[in-house]
Amino acid sequence: MAKIASLALVAGAVAVALAGMAQAQEVRNATKFGDMATVTQDLLNRASDDGNNFLHTNGNYAQTRFYPNRQINTGNVSKLHPAWIFQTDVKDSLETSPIVVNGVMYVTTSFDHVYALNARTGEEIWHYKQKLGPISTYCCGPNNRGVAVAGDMVYLATLDAKLVALDAKTGKPAWSTDVADPELGYSETMAPTVVNGKVLLGTNGGEYGIRGFVKAFDAKTGKLLWTFDTTPENSQGVWATTDATGRDMHRDIAAEKAAYGKNGDPYKTLGGGVWQNPSYDAASNRLFFVVGNPSPDLDGSVRPGDNLYTDSMVSIDLDTGKYVCHFQYIAHDVWDLDAVSPTVLVDAKDASGAMVPAVLHAGKTGHIYVNNRKDCSLIRFSEAMVPQENMWVLPTKDGARMLPGANGGVEWSPIATNPWAGLAYAINLHQPMTYHVENSAYPGGKLWLGGAFKVIPSEEQWGNVTAVDYNTGKIRWQVKTSQPMIGGILATAGGLVFTGEPNGTFEALDSMTGATLWQFHAGAGVNAPPSSYTVEGKQYVVVGAGGNAQIDSKRGNNIIAFTVD
Repeated sequence: MAKIASLALVAGAVAVALAGMAQAQEVRNATKFGDMATVTQDLLNRASDDGNNFLHTNGNYAQTRFYPNRQINTGNVSKLHPAWIFQTDVKDSLETSPIVVNGVMYVTTSFDHVYALNARTGEEIWHYKQKLGPISTYCCGPNNRGVAVAGDMVYLATLDAKLVALDAKTGKPAWSTDVADPELGYSETMAPTVVNGKVLLGTNGGEYGIRGFVKAFDAKTGKLLWTFDTTPENSQGVWATTDATGRDMHRDIAAEKAAYGKNGDPYKTLGGGVWQNPSYDAASNRLFFVVGNPSPDLDGSVRPGDNLYTDSMVSIDLDTGKYVCHFQYIAHDVWDLDAVSPTVLVDAKDASGAMVPAVLHAGKTGHIYVNNRKDCSLIRFSEAMVPQENMWVLPTKDGARMLPGANGGVEWSPIATNPWAGLAYAINLHQPMTYHVENSAYPGGKLWLGGAFKVIPSEEQWGNVTAVDYNTGKIRWQVKTSQPMIGGILATAGGLVFTGEPNGTFEALDSMTGATLWQFHAGAGVNAPPSSYTVEGKQYVVVGAGGNAQIDSKRGNNIIAFTVD
C-alpha cells in the first residue's frame, strides 16, 4: 500500500521566467504518440518529446535528462507538494531512477527489489524480490539504479550478476540469464538499456580484478548476442604522459615498458567496469559509454601501460559490438578518478564554431568533457567545477594529498542538459583525500585496491550544483551545498532543475540563474536521480529518498511524488 506522510515544506517565492521557453509544447493529456500498453521501439525512440512517460533511466537514448513538459514551472513551483509517498520494504541506499509507462511506475531498491506502482496514487501493483545467490560482491553498497522497459517486459540486472526479464503486468519472471561469475568479483547495479531487441549491460567489478565488458542479450530469450571487452589485448596504448587537459601525469614510462616486457599485458585482470547506461545515436547506429578505473585502483606497478580502455569514452557499433573509436581522459589512472557519469548526446559547437554531433561526459576530475561523436576526439573541457590541487601527485605509502578526492568531482551521478540554452547541469563532491599505495598480488575475485584513499577529517567537505555552457566550457552559475552531492539531476521545459542533497533536501532551482525556488525535507538522503511524468493531465516529479552507502547519508525507504494543484 502507498503511505502518505506529512513532511516539512519550505517554499521560495522566486519566479523568474526562462527565456526561450515559450517555444515549449505543454503536454496535458495523452502522450504525443498514443497511450500504448506495449512499449514499442518507436515509443522508446521518441522519448525525448514524450510529455507523459519517463521511459529511460535518463529520459531518452541521448541521456539528456530533459523533460519536455512545463506544467510545473518557475511561476508555480512554490506550490509543489507531496502527491503521495510509497514506503518500500528495504531501508537502505536508494539510487533508483523511476521509470513511468502509461501511468505505471517501476522502481527498484537495494538488494534488487522491483515495485510496480500506480503513478497517480502510489499504490502498489506488484512487488518482485530477487532471490540472490550465495555469492554477491559489490564495492559501494547493495544498490540498484533501476529497470529497463520494452515490449511487455521489465528488465532487471542483479547484484549476483544476472539479467532477469519480468512480466510488466504481473512481475513474474519470464527468464533469467547469467551475465558473469560473481565469484570472480562481477556484479550489476546499473539499469539495463533496451535498443532494437537488444538488452545492453555493462558490469561492476573494477575493484576486484575483473575484465570489464559491455554485453548485448536478446530481449526475447536472454541469449548472449555479443560481448565488447573494455580491456583489450594490447592494452598498453600510446604511453601517454599527459591527461586530457595536457597536464603531466608523472609517469615513469621506461619502468612501465620494462615491466610490460617482463610480465606481459595485464588485460585479463585490468578492471574497466561500465557503471552506467550507454547513450545511443540512431543516425550512426552507435553506442557511447564510459569505462571505469583500472584494477588494482592505486597500484600501477602491476599494470604497466595506458590500461586501455579504462577512464575512457568508447563508441561501438550496436549490431556487432565492434569498436569504432575511443578517447582516454586519464591514462594509467592511480587515483581512482574513473569515468562513471553517463555520456550525453547533444549538438555542440566545435573549435571553429560549427555545430556538430557531440557527446558530453562529466568527470570525477571536475571537468565536463565535450567530444566529437564522429571520431571521439576532444573538442573542449570545461572550467573546473571543484578545487584541483597537486594534480597528478603520485600515491605514496604514507599518503599523498591531491584534489579532487577519489569520489570526484562528478561521481556516478548523471548530469542533465538544457538543449535550448546549451547548458549542462552537474552535481559535484569536494572531499579532500590522501592517496596511499600498497603492492599486493591479484587475490582472485577479492577486493584489490592496491592501497587506499582516505578522507582528511580536518578538512571541510561540501558539494555544489553547477551549470556549464558546453559550447564554451564556461561555468554559467554555481550553487554550493553543505554536503557532498551524489545522485543526479533533472532539467525541465518549465525552466527548472531538480536535485537532492544528502541532508534530505529536495529542491528546485531556476535553470538559468541557479536561484532556489522551492525546497522540501524528505527525512533521508535524496541521492537518487529525479524523474517526471504526466498522468490524466497532471505533471508530477518523483524521487527516491533512501540515503546512500557511498557517502553514508541517512537511510530511508521513501519514493515521493510531487505535484501542484
